[in-house]
Amino acid sequence: MSAAVPSSAPASARKDILAFIDATRAAQVAFLAALVKVPSDNPPGDCAPHAARAAELLEALGFAVERHAVPPARVRAGGMVSVTNLVVRERFGPGPVVALNAHGDVVPPGLGWSVDPYGAEVRDGVMYGRGVAVSKSDFATYAYALLALKAAAQAGARFAGTVELHFTYDEEIGGLLGPGWLLEEGITKPDFVISAGFSYDIVTAHNGCLHLQAEILGRSAHAAMPETGADALEAATAVLAAIYHLRRRLKERPSAVPGIGAPGLTVGLISGGINTNVVPDKVSLRVDRRITPEEDAGAAEAELCETITDAVAGLDGISCRLTRILIATPFVPMPGQDKLVAAIQRAAQGILPDKVGTKGVPIYTDARLYSAAGIPTVLYGAGPRTLTEANGHRADENLKLDDLHKATRIVALALADLLAPR
Repeated sequence: MSAAVPSSAPASARKDILAFIDATRAAQVAFLAALVKVPSDNPPGDCAPHAARAAELLEALGFAVERHAVPPARVRAGGMVSVTNLVVRERFGPGPVVALNAHGDVVPPGLGWSVDPYGAEVRDGVMYGRGVAVSKSDFATYAYALLALKAAAQAGARFAGTVELHFTYDEEIGGLLGPGWLLEEGITKPDFVISAGFSYDIVTAHNGCLHLQAEILGRSAHAAMPETGADALEAATAVLAAIYHLRRRLKERPSAVPGIGAPGLTVGLISGGINTNVVPDKVSLRVDRRITPEEDAGAAEAELCETITDAVAGLDGISCRLTRILIATPFVPMPGQDKLVAAIQRAAQGILPDKVGTKGVPIYTDARLYSAAGIPTVLYGAGPRTLTEANGHRADENLKLDDLHKATRIVALALADLLAPR
């Protein structure tokens, strides 16, 4: 990636941008709290109410907000209840289009919280709540970074290009109803994308993911005469043993991309059986297979399917039915990322104590959809160094408000750099 050099943004614009962000810090925190307080759990995925509230908040900041409701039939086919994606476009003149994307759907809170998951409570400079880090925080990062750019333009700074905000609502199930749908429908065609991330590293690669459902099918029987049936649960134990054996083998194939690690394999859900006194005739497994940037997604799926079918082959009365739920290709480094990386690194000088580096992460995100469309994309936003530090997808998810402030300054300055007249 390019070495950091002084920013292309004029000194006067930099001063105006930073002054605006400093002056609106309390308002930005209140904006984020309002977003956290509206549930948007996915599943069940009834996210239109959150989009409506987010649109109101954005309009109160002076933005013109486009509401793009995904057709109900498409939403139901994707396993959700309602999806309305929000797009904001601020045109400063001819030049590149830079999109900032964050998602408003969140995983359900689960157990173990010490605070109200939707209370947006602040303690010692840290806000707690479901989605506060992943990734409602970057609704606030990106909205206030763009507001700062507008303030600098009103003070006389010149920018060449357009900034778009893409606030979408299905990242937790794959993104095809969010960025995927916006791109497919031609609603947007940006030149560059910055997608939700954390403050201390720029992510230039991440894993893909396969979600596979394996239904192990047998034949029910009275528990007093189990030999007259075909026990699907017993067969499922053979499948589980084969899957976990494959998981150990995958550990021997680490990625060369720093931060990625080896391919992952997890059985996340198991269901089945009829009653305590009945031989089970069906057991369902949901399997998550993480795909590294070097791997081919189709080959990874074929290997897992073969592992499962071989495990039940020859078992009397047993068959299996495999259904792909999701396949997300890996996000890999691509030409054009270097321009985004350099702009963010330049912007971070003097704001963060250390140089912002690049890395990969083992999760998968919506960034891959922009990248797959040929758009240079990186992940960068508000948060600590790792998802674990933020308790992402866990109880007591949190965000240091100082990280939000720093990320907003960096994103705003990076935008000023990318849109500086050449």
